[in-house]
Amino acid sequence: MTSATSRTDAKPGPTPGNTARPKPAPPAGTPVRVTGAQSLVRSLESVGVEVVFGIPGGTILPAYDPLLDSTKVRHVLVRHEQGAGHAATGYAQATGKVGVCMATSGPGATNLVTPLADANMDSVPVVAITGQQSRALIGTDAFQEADICGITMPITKHNFLVTDPADIPRVIAEAFHLAASGRPGPVLVDIPKDVLQETTSFAWPPELRLPGYRPTLRPHGKQVREAAKLIAQSRRPVLYVGGGVIKAKASEQLLRLAELTGIPVVTTLMARGAFPDSHRQHLGMPGMHGSVAAVAAMQRADLLLALGARFDDRVTGQLASFAPDAKVVHADIDPAEISKNRKADVPIVGDCAEIINELIDAVKAEIEQSGEPDLRAWWTQVDSWRDTFPAGYEWPSDGTLSPQYVIERIGQLVGPDAVYTAGVGQHQMWAAQFIKYEKPCTWINSGGLGTMGFAVPAAMGAQFGQPDKQVWAIDGDGCFQMTNQELATCAIEGAPIKVAVINNGNLGMVRQWQNLFYSERYSNTDLGTHKHRIPDFTLLAEALGCAGLRCETKEEVDTVIQRAMAINDRPVVIDFVVGKDAQVWPMVAAGTGNDEIMAARGIRPLFDDDEVSR
Repeated sequence: MTSATSRTDAKPGPTPGNTARPKPAPPAGTPVRVTGAQSLVRSLESVGVEVVFGIPGGTILPAYDPLLDSTKVRHVLVRHEQGAGHAATGYAQATGKVGVCMATSGPGATNLVTPLADANMDSVPVVAITGQQSRALIGTDAFQEADICGITMPITKHNFLVTDPADIPRVIAEAFHLAASGRPGPVLVDIPKDVLQETTSFAWPPELRLPGYRPTLRPHGKQVREAAKLIAQSRRPVLYVGGGVIKAKASEQLLRLAELTGIPVVTTLMARGAFPDSHRQHLGMPGMHGSVAAVAAMQRADLLLALGARFDDRVTGQLASFAPDAKVVHADIDPAEISKNRKADVPIVGDCAEIINELIDAVKAEIEQSGEPDLRAWWTQVDSWRDTFPAGYEWPSDGTLSPQYVIERIGQLVGPDAVYTAGVGQHQMWAAQFIKYEKPCTWINSGGLGTMGFAVPAAMGAQFGQPDKQVWAIDGDGCFQMTNQELATCAIEGAPIKVAVINNGNLGMVRQWQNLFYSERYSNTDLGTHKHRIPDFTLLAEALGCAGLRCETKEEVDTVIQRAMAINDRPVVIDFVVGKDAQVWPMVAAGTGNDEIMAARGIRPLFDDDEVSR
């Protein structure tokens, strides 16, 4: 990728005839005199930062001056701070590294609130660096002053207000350690302008001061053995896999455990790709719009092995009626999650990779002692659900284009090696249902917070993190209009993402709820992108430096996708004009139990006819 901010005015390097010798670098750990801003940039270089997404402004401006001289850290000038935050998240999710964003004080910092809340809900390692008014002005309601530490305290893993420039290296090192270790999450570092301007000393590495912060990585052996005993005794077990498995880079271990035990696997919205969709043991996604087989298996299970999952409401439905006969093994690195929503019979605190490795050994020992559990009757029942209620959709009766077909064909033509992002709503659920994910870190979405506008900037961040992969943003026409200005960033900075706008003319998921629960009273959900073609997404794409394509019929779908795949010198936006009345099924209505799952409108699986004894 090339950068529009590359420095063409940089001083030329030494030539063969130049006898000047460079000054030797000081020994590691030797303090050097720098400004606070220079200390910040050197600290970012030292922790291995490659890309920073941000926008300069008054209080952060001192940091931008030495950033111009860095040969290790690339800055990407976004068009809105929200875009910077989501791009940092996309970068982190695609690479497993810490994403970094930067903003000025006041409105610049508060524009990061939504991305920070989003990263916090989905446990994404992000470090946000914000400028702050000078120390003497803090608390005086000075121009562009906001207490960003106070504002973000509930939605960050930790935050810092740096009042001494000598603390900058230590605080940056601590911020990155906190963001990436234990349960990952966002960390904010707020630095007053005069702290960036003062002269200080820089030395690396600093000594971390994090008393009491010692995440438990190794699980308790007794708890692991208890879990193995329950596995051996169970007849209707389910592996309930959450995003923590991907965070722990434990997908290979999960595959070994699943194949060793023969247990059915469900992967949550945040865990898509943690276990291959093509594997016979995979039942799909559980929850409100999960597969019937996944939801039914969890409801009828006698054992749930929850790995890096948090029993959130979108998975459990009405909590009181969720998996009523199941014992629960809950493994998570965050002890606060265990028994928070559902009491765990066997709690295991630790890193998922460590837990699964030890669980494999413990299960092998149990099998040697008591033999393999007989799950044949369970699989007969599970397969009957899977065969009777497969994933599917109906074409719109008015002859318009099916959004599910569009997304399905994108997945089939682009393939499992690409990275896919989505915002929130119908398009997000269809992308989770109809694209097949075979590898971790290939599906990036706003799961916990459900942030409209997430897809485009997250795709941008993912593209910078994975420049050799195709990155597709599956977006809705409502979500797309919130952050599409970042396409200008992509065009200028060389991030050739592909954006599939599923244009149904409405706020689709809200319209679906109005259709089902509000007597078809469509209050303020018509966006005008069908009726008036405002905006014209193809013209908007061209104005933002992208290629703009449109598709309105089934016959055009493959050709348009292939045209987009062939364009690599700029971003591509495809306006897929689809039917306005397509709905997401299966569905568990909010506030109801998972036994009330509807496979399609008016079709409720009859769980009373279970063949497996309970």
